[in-house]
Amino acid sequence: MALFGLFNKQKKETLDKGLEKTKQSVFSKIARAVAGKSKVDDDVLDNLEEVLISSDVGVDTTIKIIDRIQERVARDKYVSTSELNGILRGAIADLLTENNTGDNSNWDLPTDHKPYVILVVGVNGVGKTTTIGKLAYQFKKAGKKVYLGAADTFRAAAVEQIQIWGDRVGVPVVKQQMGSDPASVAFDTIQSAKANNADVVLIDTAGRLHNKVGLMNELKKIKDVMKKVMPTAPDEVLLVLDGSTGQNAFEQAKQFAAVTQITSLAITKLDGTAKGGVVIGISDQLKVPVKYIGLGEGMEDLQLFNKKEFVDSLFKGN
Repeated sequence: MALFGLFNKQKKETLDKGLEKTKQSVFSKIARAVAGKSKVDDDVLDNLEEVLISSDVGVDTTIKIIDRIQERVARDKYVSTSELNGILRGAIADLLTENNTGDNSNWDLPTDHKPYVILVVGVNGVGKTTTIGKLAYQFKKAGKKVYLGAADTFRAAAVEQIQIWGDRVGVPVVKQQMGSDPASVAFDTIQSAKANNADVVLIDTAGRLHNKVGLMNELKKIKDVMKKVMPTAPDEVLLVLDGSTGQNAFEQAKQFAAVTQITSLAITKLDGTAKGGVVIGISDQLKVPVKYIGLGEGMEDLQLFNKKEFVDSLFKGN
């Protein structure tokens, strides 16, 4: 059942504005890379490689993109620098498609069971709790009954923050005392949601990575306890990353992927940063689809990621 409508004009304008700094940074660098050149040669490709790496696309993903452009140059014998943006656009779109990062215009909930359980992970400060609040708002706006679980019991502030969001959105928050067992909170949340015929459950988790073994054990325990109430849970493990940190976000993603199975990504704070290229690299390297991108403080500024619209905004006017 489709929850969110197709990409509309207002969302596209928000996306265009949010990616403006990335676009300006990338294409001003590309313009310098091809200055004085009429065709794409080895020098242009070397310069383009440097541009993409410095734009937080990542080394491995950049090499893939350059290889594809080289194949095109070898096949066509002569490729003008004026064609480069179009070829680059196609290579990026192809990569996003291959990594299942497609054109998400809605989030379909399964009809065979409910609640749909989303376990949200990510380090402190990336916008994890805000993302949960905005998702709760969007689900509720779509007519769904939502429950929040405050399973980050490591910080008192985390419980307070999610309660503030619960109050703001008007959805119940299941919580316990600071220091309580996170798995116990997750259990209570799903049990309450199930008893009250809720559609969606969003569960916050502790945002720390200093002890990977402890994190892995905690997440495994949460998942195991969830399954006692809902054998299908969690339906989704959503990793929230701060796009403005560039390659640091990629490193966090790799660390989380090493300790638990990540099924989708939310990349926040893309507005106001020139590091939007990280969306391409993280998706490519992790083989995990980007599902949401954060483009501002407003409730509607958390958007379902749409590959076609993202690439269009990135290359708009170029």
